[in-house]
Amino acid sequence: MEHTKEINDIIEQYRDIFIDVSDNIWDFAETSFFEHQSAAVLMKRLEEEGFRIQKDIAGMDTAFIAEYGYGNPVVAVLGEYDALAGLSQERGIAEKKPVQEGGNGHGCGHNLLGVGSFAAAIAVKAYMDKHELKGTIRYYGCPAEESGDGKVFMVRDGVFDDVDAAVTWHPAPINGVIKMNILATYQVYFHFKGRSAHAAAAPHLGRSALDAVELMNIGVNYLREHVVPEARMHYAVTKTGGSSPNVVQSEAEVLYLLRAPKVAQVEEIYQRVKKIAAGAAQMTETELEVVFDSGTSDLLPNETLDAVMARNYEKLQAPVFDEEEYQLAKDIRTTLHEGEKNSVWGKGLENVDLTDTIIPQSDMVLSTGSTDVADVSWVAPTVQCAATCMANGTALHSWQAVSQAGSSIGKKGMLHAGKVMASTAVDMLLHPHLIDQAKEDFKKATNGQSYMCPIPEDVKPGTNI
Repeated sequence: MEHTKEINDIIEQYRDIFIDVSDNIWDFAETSFFEHQSAAVLMKRLEEEGFRIQKDIAGMDTAFIAEYGYGNPVVAVLGEYDALAGLSQERGIAEKKPVQEGGNGHGCGHNLLGVGSFAAAIAVKAYMDKHELKGTIRYYGCPAEESGDGKVFMVRDGVFDDVDAAVTWHPAPINGVIKMNILATYQVYFHFKGRSAHAAAAPHLGRSALDAVELMNIGVNYLREHVVPEARMHYAVTKTGGSSPNVVQSEAEVLYLLRAPKVAQVEEIYQRVKKIAAGAAQMTETELEVVFDSGTSDLLPNETLDAVMARNYEKLQAPVFDEEEYQLAKDIRTTLHEGEKNSVWGKGLENVDLTDTIIPQSDMVLSTGSTDVADVSWVAPTVQCAATCMANGTALHSWQAVSQAGSSIGKKGMLHAGKVMASTAVDMLLHPHLIDQAKEDFKKATNGQSYMCPIPEDVKPGTNI
């Protein structure tokens, strides 16, 4: 029997369990480094299936590794389960309606991502048992992808060093093997400390930290003309110093997220931004503290693994949706702006409500983003797919994404991604020469460069939460 058919049957057999776990994690909606219930439910289920569990990985109490089998090859499946703050939303409706005002929500569908990978690990384990396959399948429970870059700390701690290949996926409006323009990142806090004073009676005695933040932001805005065109510099003022305008604010803080195609380019921009911050401190006679929070690398593609995953996708075809799901997608699209409707991930999908075909990489519209999956790709050949979990044009990190991440559309995409990943992993267990080829691709992609962790050694995970 073709192994994709067996994998399909295994995942369908466990279907209700996977959906239940995904619903639980959607309900928990725990943010970065606080995914205690989400990690616990996954570990419990994996342990029940015979996986050996390692907890508290790389200094993170919501990171874990679940392992089954022994020896080589070692195939990793990457799971995430963190939500986003402020995106609470009822499931499966085309109306903005928070479950809890100001609450959290899975705006990137990580309730689906973590469980789709969980499904893949369970299916590979069952296939290994039936066919007495040698090798090791590991589920990596990876916290804080949204803010904190958990995988980077895990890579830095060496937990992927013996991995022969890694597979993962992401909820999306399309089906296919992902092709993205992944940018490297640094996330850094700039904290200014001045001196408070009465803004009317004695303003000359004050030294405004908020002025320093504003001057720094102005300086960085002038810098934008003088960096590589692909660079991005985002910021959020995280502390304004208070809400009283008649007080000279003595403390203020701004958080910067810097992006560029290569880590070395981000480092160069970071050094220039630090000089601007120091200049702002000097102009305002305030003190500056720079606190490095997190960072990610650029992604190394792997043509061999992409081809293996694409073949399995073609065998499994695309997920099949019913009329109610097409209608929900249509209704969701009525809530989108025209620009969002046309912001599709594949060519020719502008007027398609719900993608039910496979999009080849050649027809994917390159999007610019960042992910800590990229750091894994620097230590092990890595591949990732997308599966339709939402209507075309749906922006990630939106209430629409949260709604659909809890809907039957999202769950069908999740189960399908599990089948694609598991089939790809089984291919590597059955045909070790594919791993050899993937490692050759990996050597070419690194081009003699060694992995340089973008996060300094003294920075610990979750320090600034």
